[in-house]
Amino acid sequence: MNRQQEFVLRTLEERDIRFVRLWFTDVLGYLKSVAVAPAELEAAFTEGIGFDGSAIEGFARVYEADMLAQPDPATFQVLPWRNEPHGTARMYCDILMPDGSPSYADPRHVLKRQLSKASDLGFTFYTHPEIEFYLLKKKPEHGEFPEPNDSGGYFDHTPHNSAHDFRRNAINMLEAMGISVEFSHHEGGPGQQEIDLRYADALTTADNIMTFRLVMKEVAMEQGVYATFMPKPFTEYPGSGMHTHMSLFEGERNAFYEPGAEYQMSKVGRGFIAGLLRHAGEITAVCNQWVNSYKRLWDNAAASAGAGGEAPAYVCWGHNNRSALVRVPMYKPDKSNSSRIEFRSVDTACNPYLAYALILAAGLKGIEEGYELPPGAEDDVWALTDSERRALGIAPLPQSLDEAIRAMENSELVAETLGEHVFDFFLRNKKAEWESYRRQVTPYELQRYLPTL
Repeated sequence: MNRQQEFVLRTLEERDIRFVRLWFTDVLGYLKSVAVAPAELEAAFTEGIGFDGSAIEGFARVYEADMLAQPDPATFQVLPWRNEPHGTARMYCDILMPDGSPSYADPRHVLKRQLSKASDLGFTFYTHPEIEFYLLKKKPEHGEFPEPNDSGGYFDHTPHNSAHDFRRNAINMLEAMGISVEFSHHEGGPGQQEIDLRYADALTTADNIMTFRLVMKEVAMEQGVYATFMPKPFTEYPGSGMHTHMSLFEGERNAFYEPGAEYQMSKVGRGFIAGLLRHAGEITAVCNQWVNSYKRLWDNAAASAGAGGEAPAYVCWGHNNRSALVRVPMYKPDKSNSSRIEFRSVDTACNPYLAYALILAAGLKGIEEGYELPPGAEDDVWALTDSERRALGIAPLPQSLDEAIRAMENSELVAETLGEHVFDFFLRNKKAEWESYRRQVTPYELQRYLPTL
């Protein structure tokens, strides 16, 4: 037994922890949990906990259902829930096959596999997400429309405002679990919040994002409101994204930094951006995996009105351009560790393990293949005409889940990164979602056409 496992077992005894929740995600990014008693944990570390993989979305077929969930002691945290009668802790799990080999269907392993490839090239991948979401007065019942919890706007601060209290309580809970928060504020839409997590390696960040979503919903329940990570819950208000800042490090050195270069961006950084641009369409179905995601990306009305136009719909990069897909921030140009890029299409409801694996794969491909970075775009891309964008070589992202699926299914990079099983399941599931959506007669159609046709 290693030191981390010994620490976990000792902490369980010292703090009278009665339950340990073992967490993992299915292919679509839904959090799964099984509770074990502390007495069972030592065996779980060495042998794993058996479960029926065929009952989990995308994990296994019936005839190969036996799987093991092996807790990762490095992810141990005591849960600060106030409604738990006894102490409860959690750990993320690696999913294994009966022979002890990693499961081909485990999203966490998909990311770990890509991080290992980066490590072989000498890189560590760091990420810093800006997570947006809405607070609603209550969880809408079937057929009800959502109602924002407040009427605030961007950076608004009102004494005793419920959103301010929510963010304070949520951050306290995150910090109690060892998840560091860098910024928090009210976002542009009524009831819309943003909380930014501090830089960490991509695996830790993905684990933290999954914890973050649950914490936000727990705190919202305590305050009698509802937190939603739906990308575009309101027609008239901005969608919720998860702009992610990222960089590659070689040991202690930021591989994206080169003093004297344009924007202090190195050849490695420029290759990474070029990879993201070339493969952007192929990875969009995973970074924006729901039908509703494209209402956020293609919110032309909000963009032209100056609200919500920061969702990137076109494949380009720029420096001080928040309409670009990839942005090179220059907040601290003289600090080498501050050099980074911001990838802006990812939404707040993606599976972060799969999304970060594909982002990293696309960036590394650009570095390895020596992709040439096209000229940057410093104009508001939304304000250009189609012909102006074509003249600049700026292509659109997929405009619907259907288009995104078509781009993904022909991608060697996505197939190789996800692995055959996850790739095939994800495509089948998303095609079924699109077909179900396409068949629906919407309230818009009924209200517009039924009275007159």
